[in-house]
This record gives sequence, C-alpha cells and structure tokens, in this order.
Amino acid sequence: MPTVKVLNMQGQVVGEQELNEAVFGVEVSVPAMHTVTRAILNAQRQGTQSAKTRTEVRGGGRKIYRQKGTGNARHHGRRAPQFTHGGMVFAVKPRSYRMSVPRKIRRLAMLSALTCKAVENEIIVLDKLELAEAKTKYVANMLKAVNAAKKAMIVTENADTSIVRAGANIENVKVSHVGMLNVVDILGYESFIVTKEAVKKLESIYADECTEEVNE
Repeated sequence: MPTVKVLNMQGQVVGEQELNEAVFGVEVSVPAMHTVTRAILNAQRQGTQSAKTRTEVRGGGRKIYRQKGTGNARHHGRRAPQFTHGGMVFAVKPRSYRMSVPRKIRRLAMLSALTCKAVENEIIVLDKLELAEAKTKYVANMLKAVNAAKKAMIVTENADTSIVRAGANIENVKVSHVGMLNVVDILGYESFIVTKEAVKKLESIYADECTEEVNE
C-alpha cells in the first residue's frame, strides 16, 4: 500500500498513513478523467446564447429590386445572411450542454484523479485541522508550514464553516469536503491537503463501492 507522512498544522511529522490501494493505487484512466472533466465544465455553461435567423431579424419586407432585367441575383428582402444586418445561418439558440456520464466512469475518474495525486506526491495529510478562530492567518500559517503549493485544495471530512471562511480570502486556495469533491478540483490544484478523517471517509466510500461491484 502507498504510504504518506502525516503532518500537524505546524508542519511537523507526527506519523504515517497507509492509503488504500483500491482508492489511491488504481490504474489511471485518462479518458475517464477527460470525459468527466468535460461533463463538469459543460454543466457550468449557461447555454443562454442566442442569435437571430433570417426570419427573426428586423426589416426586409419589401423586394429590394425587380426580379428580372437588373443582371443581379434574384432577391426578395435584405434579411438573407449575405447582406449586412441579415440573419445568421445556423443561428445558435439556448440549449443545455449537460452530458450524461455512467456511474462507473465517474467513479473510475475520481479514483484515477486521487491516484494521480498519490503517485505525484501531491497529497498532504493532516492529523487534524482545527482553528481557534475563523481567521485567514491560521490557514495561511498552516499552508506555509506544510510547504503547500500556491494552488492548494483543502479537504475536510464534513463541511466546516469556520475553515471555509478562513480560507476564502486566500488566492488560489479552495476549501471543500468529501461530499463535494470532483475531478476538476482534484486535478486543478497542485497541493491536495486532506485530513486523516477525510482520507478514511474517502476510502470507506469508494472501497465499499469496489466491493459492491465485485459482489455483483
């Protein structure tokens, strides 16, 4: 099993943590991560863009010149796409960009992302993350002590309002919890800072899913 050092908030090594191979040691699937990343980013698109076709633009009710005898092509109005202020060909209309991704692909992408962090030694495990007050300086001091990169993701077991508030003012730092993790966030931050309890919860969720699939 892969093993990582466990640090306290002062950056001191206080132990070691064995990571479950079923979660942090799987065969990485780049296509699965790519598919899920596309699905997440597509879902964030508003899809409200809209352009007018030749039937929707204003004007063009009168024939611009007579049908024959001018030497020009036959036209009725100026709403055709080739004219200035005319309509658009294949005009974009409001639509949903959401993609449907199978559950097994989503799970494989999550495990692949977690494995990438473990292989690249970008996981920082904390014994605990508790703040005396919801102030930015405590989180900033912790990040400096553990030598976190400029872009850091902090993951707790459950939602913690004080930690979220304390980390909100730090540039390129995001605070989340296990229930809100996604592939884009895991891969988008260089340092993946996670508490011991959060690691256990991740392993219990995804290791149980692996067991269920084997039993099926």
